[in-house]
Amino acid sequence: ISVPTMAWMMLLLGLLAYGSGVDSETVVTQEPSLSVSPGGTVTLTCGLSSGSVSTSNYPSWYQQTPGQAPRTLIYSTNTRPSGVPDRFSGSILGNKAALTITGAQTDDESDYYCMLYMGSGIS
Repeated sequence: ISVPTMAWMMLLLGLLAYGSGVDSETVVTQEPSLSVSPGGTVTLTCGLSSGSVSTSNYPSWYQQTPGQAPRTLIYSTNTRPSGVPDRFSGSILGNKAALTITGAQTDDESDYYCMLYMGSGIS
């Protein structure tokens, strides 16, 4: 497939939230959508309204294409499961979890979900 170099891809970041014991006052913040041109770099972030995200929250990131099951991209902050390209990387940026996609491809147009461990629950 030929893709014009100025084509834009939309990267949608959502929120996966479940579990008991999560403080109802805690809000997870993220970009509702981001755009990047093919070959570019984009960073998606996931933060908390109260406090900072750290490695002890074991941030994980998931990619979901419509009609498909979610795919784990990153777990435990920066670990990639086998089969996930190294252009996907996880980190802590300031007080947020971050997913960076380097050399974005048209296949990366998808929904992205962040999950954080919150002690007695997952948010």
